[in-house]
Amino acid sequence: MAARIPAEERLTNLVVALMATEIGLTKQQILDNVSGYRQRADAGTRSDALEKMFERDKDELRSLGVPVETIGDAADPNDLREARYRIPQAEYDLPGDIEFTPAELAVLRLAGSVWSAESASGDAQAGVRKIRALGIDGDEPIIGFAPRITARDAAFSPLQDAIEKSRVVTFDYLKPGEDAPRRRRIRPLALVDYEARWHIFGVDVDIEADRMFLLSRIVGAVALTNATFDPELREGAGERALAGLEEVAARNSALLEVTPGTEAALRLGRRAQAAPQGIRVPFVDLHILADELASYGPEVRVVEPAELRDAVIERLRAVVAANAEKEGVR
Repeated sequence: MAARIPAEERLTNLVVALMATEIGLTKQQILDNVSGYRQRADAGTRSDALEKMFERDKDELRSLGVPVETIGDAADPNDLREARYRIPQAEYDLPGDIEFTPAELAVLRLAGSVWSAESASGDAQAGVRKIRALGIDGDEPIIGFAPRITARDAAFSPLQDAIEKSRVVTFDYLKPGEDAPRRRRIRPLALVDYEARWHIFGVDVDIEADRMFLLSRIVGAVALTNATFDPELREGAGERALAGLEEVAARNSALLEVTPGTEAALRLGRRAQAAPQGIRVPFVDLHILADELASYGPEVRVVEPAELRDAVIERLRAVVAANAEKEGVR
């Protein structure tokens, strides 16, 4: 069965790919490499069906104001059999005289991070796609605020509520390598988005120390207690949280060899630095990076650290074993 990549994610991936090339991409390169098409091709979707999907996506982007350019043969511009497609960045950039305040950038950042199709109008969808493609980012975090969203992490809404009410919360938290979750009790101070993942930053009541937790590792429901805390504790919490994450990322990096022109090259390249043997990607959590790298399959090879390489291999072997078991059941 084809991977269920949402249409809006496929369109975003297409915009990023077409903006990342100056010479353009052929239709076949797009179908082979851009996430959303590639998974369907791997699952056996017919090439003519994929081409029709691309044509629909291209028309939809143009209807949203995205300048998708078709480049024909240099000798005969009307010959589109080997046409290439691109989005000229100069035509898609915001005007140079537009400036955003840190608060406005924070709102744009939040919109690009938490938007979902169920909570946005057609106009809002177009705006968020453009925000994402432009790569607009901001240094100011959002504390205790979010639009109405459909969040993947069930813990998001109760934690947001707890921040606004300055209430202590409890939840069970399962760390990688542990057999059972541990109960945590914290004063939640800030919800921050880092590398497209939500974290809750707060004070662990039992040890009276700042701690950061990934929402995706919270097991079960978040419970608001009757205990409250001084709302002034929230001041500057988001800045401290992001600074802490950036410090961790600065201490940890992975040396990777990535196949040029692939989805992995596009996504990892945005946060990587060039290295003699490949690229260096800073990371906060080894297990999360291993999950991401494994999802790229043969597009990425981990050179170092060895612990990360072993973690990626372990995940790939688990996928092979699961597929083999599935085939054996049939």
